[in-house]
Amino acid sequence: MKFNLFTQGTQKVTNHAGGPAYRITPELELYTSVVTASLNDQFYEGTGERLARIRRLMDQNDPAFIARLAVYAREKMYMRSVPMVLAVEMAQRFSGNALVGKTVARVIQRADEITEMLAYYTLANERTRVKKLHKLSKQVQKGLAQAFNHFDEYQFAKYNRKTAITLKDALFLVHPKAKDETQQELFNKIVNNTLSVPYTWETSLSAVGQQSYSSETQKQAAMRQAWEDLILSNQLGYMATMRNLRNLLQNDVGATYIRMVCEHLTNATAVQHSKQLPFRYLAAYRELKGVVHGLTGQLMQALETAVKTSVQHLKGFDANTRVVIACDVSGSMQFPVSPKSKIMGYDIGLMLGMILQHKCQHVISGLFGDTWKTVALPGDSILSNVDAFYRRAGEVGYSTNGYLVLADLIRRHYVADKVMMFTDCQLWNSNNTQDTFAQHWYQYKKIAPNAKLYLFDLQGLGTTPVTLHQKDVYLISGWSDKIFEVMEAIENGQSALAHIHNITL
Repeated sequence: MKFNLFTQGTQKVTNHAGGPAYRITPELELYTSVVTASLNDQFYEGTGERLARIRRLMDQNDPAFIARLAVYAREKMYMRSVPMVLAVEMAQRFSGNALVGKTVARVIQRADEITEMLAYYTLANERTRVKKLHKLSKQVQKGLAQAFNHFDEYQFAKYNRKTAITLKDALFLVHPKAKDETQQELFNKIVNNTLSVPYTWETSLSAVGQQSYSSETQKQAAMRQAWEDLILSNQLGYMATMRNLRNLLQNDVGATYIRMVCEHLTNATAVQHSKQLPFRYLAAYRELKGVVHGLTGQLMQALETAVKTSVQHLKGFDANTRVVIACDVSGSMQFPVSPKSKIMGYDIGLMLGMILQHKCQHVISGLFGDTWKTVALPGDSILSNVDAFYRRAGEVGYSTNGYLVLADLIRRHYVADKVMMFTDCQLWNSNNTQDTFAQHWYQYKKIAPNAKLYLFDLQGLGTTPVTLHQKDVYLISGWSDKIFEVMEAIENGQSALAHIHNITL
């Protein structure tokens, strides 16, 4: 690639924490930046800085790779905003390239994403009004037109909101061609604002809440009945169920219905189709912990079973494979994954680490900050183990002395097959010594020549604590359990980037 002006992972730099590090290639940096982008301010980098860096890196990468990365982020990492950003930015850089239209059509997987993409298009192109979108990119227009053909009346009606850009605005801007008379009637309903009001759990509960009641007891009984009707009619989707477990208990939904909810949460087909990010289960689990109710434990156990079901097809390691899992709980890992979320970066690291521990049979796991501490926990739990680790985070301090993980292995002469670090890769040494992570990895390879190092980058800041040019060092990035598919690809002789390059457009 003509923009790849230095050998991968050999350019020495200083990371955000002031520690020695290695710059990675533009392609690898774009990958890590995209799949860890929450589009809200983080510890070392604000939203505007992340977007500016993504744009700069796009200028240094091939359009086909960017297109595949956008699809990968949407379909494998379950991300919504960043794939749309990539598609719109592609339109600015690669005008007329058919890849843009294909990418737009591929990343739009919900009806409201049509208007969301147009909203970002106005920002990216500094258009202040919808009327100024008449010069919409032809490829963006083509991709959005295809997207209009993917949704039915219920899906359009569910997201027909009074936002700055409405579905009606989008229809006039994009001019999609109806595939048949039925769809033309649907488009006419969008224009005339006559879409049928969708029956959703939100509209159902809203209707109940707006009625008049003679007493608070009567209102509570009506709300309980409304929740039970939603459960009985299967109108509460998987994610909506997880987000409302607290409400179900607080509205004193009956035990029979709670059992139905537990069955839904643990149903293998429902789990796989839900495509939930692992930390969603953790968020639901933590919401329940403060609810004093006799059925709280049943729902918490259902979530535990559900998250284990979600990774049941994940390939583990045989009994002879020795694995070390090290989770970074430093101060820089305490960034929220979204403005309203209580889940922090180190929660994601702990969650992915405990998923991996669950799938392994011979594992040492622990936390590192100022110090490194191993913590022995049962392998048959994931969510409760995350919370057990979380409560002990302060015991190791808040620096990022990752080299101590390797120093401990060297001191004990422990020969591992795989060392896995869940971190933001901003490792440094707060002990005022010359010890570095890279030096210790080199030393460790002398006693464990076949050991492999997996760096799970959870923040995508563009550097690694050890050169990727060195044998048996691998970088994987993202917040989904799908990162373990990349690890499997690496085991089969590929790389994280090769995994993305194999995506069919």
